[in-house]
Amino acid sequence: YWCAVCIGVLCVLIAVCCVSVYCCVCSFSRWKNCCIRGVLSMAMISGFFMMIYLGPIMLIVMTIQIKCFQEIIDIGYRVYHSYELPWFRTLSWYFLVCVNYFFYGETLAEYFGALVQREEPLQFLVRYHRFISFAVYLAGFCMFVLSLVKKHYRLQFYMFAWTHVTLLIVVTQSHLVIQNLFEGMIWFLVPVSIVICNDIMAYLFGFFFGRTPLIKLSPKKTWEGFIGGFFGTLVFGFILAYLLAQFQYFVCPVEYNSETNRFTAECEPSDIFVMHEYTLPFTVQSILRWKTVTIYPYQIHSVALSTFGSLIGPFGGFFASGFKRAFKIKDFADTIPGHGGIMDRFDCQYLMATFTHVYIASFIRGPNPSKVLQQLLVLQPEQQLSIFNAMRDRLRDRGILPPAATEAM
Repeated sequence: YWCAVCIGVLCVLIAVCCVSVYCCVCSFSRWKNCCIRGVLSMAMISGFFMMIYLGPIMLIVMTIQIKCFQEIIDIGYRVYHSYELPWFRTLSWYFLVCVNYFFYGETLAEYFGALVQREEPLQFLVRYHRFISFAVYLAGFCMFVLSLVKKHYRLQFYMFAWTHVTLLIVVTQSHLVIQNLFEGMIWFLVPVSIVICNDIMAYLFGFFFGRTPLIKLSPKKTWEGFIGGFFGTLVFGFILAYLLAQFQYFVCPVEYNSETNRFTAECEPSDIFVMHEYTLPFTVQSILRWKTVTIYPYQIHSVALSTFGSLIGPFGGFFASGFKRAFKIKDFADTIPGHGGIMDRFDCQYLMATFTHVYIASFIRGPNPSKVLQQLLVLQPEQQLSIFNAMRDRLRDRGILPPAATEAM
């Protein structure tokens, strides 16, 4: 713990020293901006991984989500001059609470079944969770209708839609980040790191070699940065996947242990985190002079994640750039000098989180015995006994268990 704190303090001191050096050295505006972004990027990356090491990641994701929501809502508040709208901000935050209650309640029911079974109030909340969530949302809906004022009808409906689209973009995808986290820390760290790496690589390649504009929405983006970022991210993702796949802490699904009352990440690593030998295509063999290569299958999956993060992920940033241009603003906020607001840093992360969740569901996730067991424990005793008898008969038919007569003898 104290080692991590010392490392974090050291990183902050190094950042301060770098800022001082830049003030003395950087005289050209182009290099000045590069120095500011570089120094603060290193400070943010160091702080991010220090927080992951020290604290609950779900709390970090929740904090980032709230800040992103606040930045987007504030833009609507300023652009549409919504100062006179009754209950606008109150209802916006109320709907944020409603949606978070729904999503995190679903997570509680799915991943904390053992805890729910021991607490009677939680059993009630989980059993009627969706009905309660709908009732709470309906109360906010009715408050909105009652707050309608004749001279502000159109503007109020604009802002109602603005709030709900913001909830869809920010809260829904934040929930997917949490879902990815429960599949294993590696499914959180690798996608997040890929986006960070691609942003840095694209900026560096564009800064030093950029000549050809990429898209009108972002005049500073170049083809050289885009292509350089792609290849740099592929290499980075492949190496990071190799490093993290070696550790059980990163590859095991995060589960709640009812005996110790804490999260655990202990398991027998699945096949994608076990070294496999692959035969290379003949053309590659002739170039590298290797017939086979031994890697983790997850490294192959990391190539798919890196490809998406570097080719499609930037379109999340382009979307954000178009949004800002539509409302004639430079950044979502001025929280981070040289970078803008928190949303300016996470515009690509949300798109990446959604892809990772879909990728896991489509190509990785299989039946989870612990989840099945948790669902069985919720059933009534007679239902559990019926399932037990059905499973026993099925296993006997398949020859896994001895026949009933032999068992009796």
